[in-house]
Amino acid sequence: MFRIENAQSLVGIAVAIGICWGLSENRRAFPWRLAIGAVLVQAILVLALFGLPALRSALHGVGQAVDGLSASTQAGVAFVFGFLAGTPNQPYALTDPGSLFVFAFRVLPVILVVCALAALLWHWRILRWITQGFGVVFEKTMGLRGPPALATAATVFMGQVEGPIFIRSYLPTLSRSELFMLLAVGMSCVSGSTMVAYATILKDVLPNAASHVLTASIISAPAGVLLARILVPRVPESEVSLPLEAEQDKVYESSVDALIKGTTDGLSIVLNVAATLIVFVALVAMVNGILGMLGQVHGAPVSVERILGFIFAPLAWALGIRWADAPTAGSLLGVKLVLTEFTAFIRMGAIPNGMIDERTRVIMTYALCGFANIASVGINVAGYSVLVPQRRGEIMGMVWKAMMAGFLATCLTASVVGVMPSELFGHEPKPPAKATVPVLKPTLAPSPAASAPEPVTP
Repeated sequence: MFRIENAQSLVGIAVAIGICWGLSENRRAFPWRLAIGAVLVQAILVLALFGLPALRSALHGVGQAVDGLSASTQAGVAFVFGFLAGTPNQPYALTDPGSLFVFAFRVLPVILVVCALAALLWHWRILRWITQGFGVVFEKTMGLRGPPALATAATVFMGQVEGPIFIRSYLPTLSRSELFMLLAVGMSCVSGSTMVAYATILKDVLPNAASHVLTASIISAPAGVLLARILVPRVPESEVSLPLEAEQDKVYESSVDALIKGTTDGLSIVLNVAATLIVFVALVAMVNGILGMLGQVHGAPVSVERILGFIFAPLAWALGIRWADAPTAGSLLGVKLVLTEFTAFIRMGAIPNGMIDERTRVIMTYALCGFANIASVGINVAGYSVLVPQRRGEIMGMVWKAMMAGFLATCLTASVVGVMPSELFGHEPKPPAKATVPVLKPTLAPSPAASAPEPVTP
């Protein structure tokens, strides 16, 4: 049933597109057909994936596969680290079962296993066919040329820097608009390895978490393409002929070689994620320590999270979230932008069921599922400096704008999901409640099962 809250999400669609149009390099070149088509494609995909019984069953199967993958990964972790992996048999009496969830042992190893499996599926040509199929879809439905379409599809599964590797030889000749689009799409989506990690974090507080995370990353790609085209419109005269020939950078000698190299690649991602989280969370903790010297405001210390919550609360409301949850949701949006989406998902996973509305949790899953954050700016600059060093200066001038496009693309996706009736996702809307702002403490790995801090009325 369509309700006022669904109409409220239309505001988010207008805000995301309107901001990009206001900052466009050519406001007269607004891609009307692409705008209507991209939003419709997103809506149709959501309705089909969650509304059609066959596709809904397939998504449910994906969730079960993720659970099985997580359980299998824990078997390997337990073999190496023993009781530190959070096994039921602990050498000490437990006073807090939630403390068994340790991020380093429960989430990061999943990335290793998924990277190894992705390399194996690529060697068997399964993932390669899927990527090329999505590339054809993007080329035919969104008017992308062959190489950028392939890179866009690869980005959905491989990541923001790994995707463009498949068209590495074409990068120097791409137009400015196409290069910006790859940057924006890379920050609009997440990689296959992190999809599974996010689903693992949210599975205790969000039914069908894997289905939502997978859907979010796929449908955010059209949103990223749309907002990139609005900010940096296409100039056909600047596009040279690009016959599509897939790169051969990902070549493995055998299945065992694919597993070994995939594991090695996964290890670098794991170390990068862990190091980034440690540094950024530590920096925010230091800032919070300084802000805490200002004393309490409305019964709680001033913190980065509370400030971001007040700043982004109106945007969260525009996505279709009830005002009672807007400060909490706004804080999560700010944490995602400043501290990475990993930290934001950890924070949301630590909020117990009942503290925020189920609809809020679903919408925020889509809003957070993207690489658009400050850390990704550095990752993109470093990655593209290796892939296409002759255009490093051009990339430096576009990367911050691309981060904004990626951030707004996930907000656009969340708004499209918010327009959908709540019954589509299997939950009923709750009556309005008093607005609260949870005092979120900067910690690396709180347990999703652990109790969140007491809310404080703003």
